[in-house]
Amino acid sequence: MDIKLMTQADGNSLSNLVLPPNNELIVDDLGKPSVMVKIPKFTYADLGLLGSGTHPAFIVNGKEVPYIYISKYQNIVENGRAYSLPYQRPHHTVNFDEAKAFCEAKGKGWHLMSNAEWAAIALWCKKHDCMPYGNNNYDYGDYYNTTDKGAPMPEKVYWDPSNPNEDECDLIPYTATGSGPKNWFHNNDFSGIADLNGNVYEWVSGVRVNAGELQVIPNNDSAMGVDESATSELWKAISQAGAYVAPGTSGAIKFGSTGINTSGTFKDATAASGVTIPALVKALALFPNDAADTYRDDYYYVSTSGERLFYRGGNFNDDGSAGVFCCFGDDGRSAANGYLGFRSAFVEL
Repeated sequence: MDIKLMTQADGNSLSNLVLPPNNELIVDDLGKPSVMVKIPKFTYADLGLLGSGTHPAFIVNGKEVPYIYISKYQNIVENGRAYSLPYQRPHHTVNFDEAKAFCEAKGKGWHLMSNAEWAAIALWCKKHDCMPYGNNNYDYGDYYNTTDKGAPMPEKVYWDPSNPNEDECDLIPYTATGSGPKNWFHNNDFSGIADLNGNVYEWVSGVRVNAGELQVIPNNDSAMGVDESATSELWKAISQAGAYVAPGTSGAIKFGSTGINTSGTFKDATAASGVTIPALVKALALFPNDAADTYRDDYYYVSTSGERLFYRGGNFNDDGSAGVFCCFGDDGRSAANGYLGFRSAFVEL
């Protein structure tokens, strides 16, 4: 059962909205709703991963949570707050700290979707052979399935928003959130999460590379809206044994020639000689768990210079490089442009 589409003018009005059983309306502390997809807890084994126990997306502040709630739609922003609503143009030209603030402004438990949560969904999609398609071919459609289209919602985007110039802008072919066919949803059904492939890249919290070292906020502690500033003491490195360790610990996982090489597609990521990639890194969808020929050509690149934050999923112009395993870590936290958006998530704390 699909959700009734709305027009831009409908705003936050959700009259006559029909929700699938696994979808819920969750209101923020102002009483305004977002459409969320309820994801029940699963384990490493449920995803076909080596390792044991609950996937880190379902561990917050040292305790397991039975569900996480993911925005069904790429978010819009109203009055400084993020909302998940159907048939909207996704908010874009937003930097990491802004996206995080828009989500956390909604109240306790609201947060920028974490990399742990994104990874949980991506790995679930792969395990169940339903990796979604989306708006990634610059024509409101999908690179692999060219007949699939979303509802056009183009917008003129200036290269420098502070100084609009008609000679320096693009007409970007966004599609309305949730307007694509069933295979644009994470479970290949309208009850799923929409647009994880294409339309706009999405910032994810809880992961960064700092001077080449992979650093994370442990488990899904990002759901608590914790400090993820450049100088936060909450960032941890990951040892080759899969433990959270202090940044700078000898032997911790790095990117580049001494660790994970990401100079192409996710499926072709390799580890430097003598480096062991632990199950935790694979559970965070930062290294392939299966043979290369079981993945598509989702792009994967991470810079080793300075601090870099991550965004995922691909955009309207990435063709076959877009997808749930697409991962880009080449920009600082201040990056903001027309191909970059976000979505919020919620955990009951």
